[in-house]
This record gives sequence, structure tokens and C-alpha cells, in this order.
Amino acid sequence: MKTHLPKVNLEQRKWHVIDADGAVLGRLAAQVANVLRGKDKPVYTPHLDTGDFVVVINAEKVRLTGKKETAKEYMSYSGWKGGEKYRNVEQVRARHPERLITHAVRGMVPKNRLGRVLMTKLKVYKGSEHPHAAQRPQVLAPAK
Repeated sequence: MKTHLPKVNLEQRKWHVIDADGAVLGRLAAQVANVLRGKDKPVYTPHLDTGDFVVVINAEKVRLTGKKETAKEYMSYSGWKGGEKYRNVEQVRARHPERLITHAVRGMVPKNRLGRVLMTKLKVYKGSEHPHAAQRPQVLAPAK
């Protein structure tokens, strides 16, 4: 019996836009990761990039539950001795709110070449405007 491998047709990739206003971060990230990966399609194959493009708008209005707003920390390391920096969600949201969603989605895609390719198809913007109107993205309701 032969294994059927779908043809990855790059012209058939769709664009989706998700409004993150009031959406819970983890649920939103899981939904975005599934669309990027192509798990919502019948041609899904684990080792192929069969997913679509996702544009997330209003990244600064994403919601976190519980005490995560003050207790959750993001660590960055410069590579130098003592170069660790810790920032909580309030600080990250104030400077780069896009990184909240990007970091959450990155944790939900494979940690290999495929995952790096998938992350190039994610576009996150802090306001309600985005420069991808020419691609005519379809509105996708965020997971509640």
C-alpha cells in the first residue's frame, strides 16, 4: 500500500485575520498555531507545511487570566555574563505587545526547520490596521 502525500500548492494558501481584542492569550495562540500548521485541513501532513497565513491585530488588547499579568515573566539572555533580563507581562505589553502572541505561538509549533518556516507566516500588529489588505484575508473568530 502506498502512502499518499499531498502536493503542497503554494497558490492555495489563504490569509486569515484574527482580532485579539479580549481574546485569552493561550486559546488564541493554540488556534493560530493550528491554522499555521494546517491542522484544520484534510491534507494535513505532520512533516509538510500545509498551513495558511495568519494576521493578528489588536495584540495589545489580548487578555491573560488569573495573576499572569504581574506574575508571568519572560526571560531574555544577551549571551554575556549576567546578561539575563526578566520582564513581566505588563512591561512586555507596554513596549512590544506583539511579542506576547509571537512567543506563545512559537511555543506551540515544532522546534525545527518546519517551525521556523511556519513562524514566517504569522504577522502580528498592535493596532487594528495591517498592510495585508491586498491579500483579502478572511475574518476568523478567536477561540473563546
